[in-house]
Amino acid sequence: MDNPRWVRRPEGANWGEFSPDDQLGRLNLITAEKVLQGVAEVREGRVFSLSLPLDYPGGNALNPRRHPPVLRPTLRDGNPNYNCVVGDNSDVVCDDLAIIHLQYSTQWDALCHVGSQFDADGDGVPEKVYYNGFRGGEDIVGPAALEDCGPGGGSATGSTSAARKLGIEGMAAHGVQGRGVMIDLRAHFGDARRLVTYADIAAVMEADAVTVEPGDMVCLHTGFAQRVLEMKGAPDPDLLHDMCAALDGRDQALLDWVSASGLSVLIADNYAVEGLPANESHPGCARMPLHEHCLFKNGIHLGELWHLTPLAEWLRAAGRSRFLLTAPPLRLPGAVGSPANPIATV
Repeated sequence: MDNPRWVRRPEGANWGEFSPDDQLGRLNLITAEKVLQGVAEVREGRVFSLSLPLDYPGGNALNPRRHPPVLRPTLRDGNPNYNCVVGDNSDVVCDDLAIIHLQYSTQWDALCHVGSQFDADGDGVPEKVYYNGFRGGEDIVGPAALEDCGPGGGSATGSTSAARKLGIEGMAAHGVQGRGVMIDLRAHFGDARRLVTYADIAAVMEADAVTVEPGDMVCLHTGFAQRVLEMKGAPDPDLLHDMCAALDGRDQALLDWVSASGLSVLIADNYAVEGLPANESHPGCARMPLHEHCLFKNGIHLGELWHLTPLAEWLRAAGRSRFLLTAPPLRLPGAVGSPANPIATV
């Protein structure tokens, strides 16, 4: 395919299949028909919020680089603008701001969250590349010259133009609404730590008569977020890294299923959808192989730390696995992730 950004694409990638300049990935499969299929799953009008409180899990034991949000008043004439009487009027005003790590709690990963070092132009030298060949070098940095940060060479300040191409605002503008499908891993495997393979997924889907069709938004219920919620903002660091199911990103059959199923997005209630760090890592391979496969190779947004347990339990009791899912991120240009307050309607 004639593409100015790349002459070769990674094995197992779908670059160029939607368009040479595609910036949405498999969100393209969430069509008007998929929205109608989701709406058709609404029979009772019951609503589930699928977000944790955004100050959960609490602390930074889950990820040392991410911290709880800071919520504070704005200033009015140098004073806190909270419970404030304005002049001689009757109005009492509160106004605040938040400093928030966008991927601290219930979140979406944008396609610019994870790329790879890959020789896209065929010159024998790997470049920093993101979904559909958008570069992590000069052609994505934009007008502001950004310094590299650390030995891996990351952007030290500002957002790169990769984020301007693949940032979360594209997802927000497209809209994220359609048919959700629940795969209930917790019901079969409990709360013990387990790396889930394709064979496990296939067995659960067969046992629960779950079918995934192209464009469906797949949710994996592990119970992790429920356990976090029960820790009441003071999580046990040892438990956080040793409980509940996570996908085995090294299982090639699982990655093949993600591609072949046609799912539009992949969501879990655990920390990273896949187990981190992935086992059998070696120099030159991805530390996060599922992230590489989804975000970098196939344009599949990942949802993490969603609170799925109440919905999963209701669906199981009702003998259902499908629902209407409405889950837009913040329309924040250039962001590599976003908090979400997803809503399921059954």
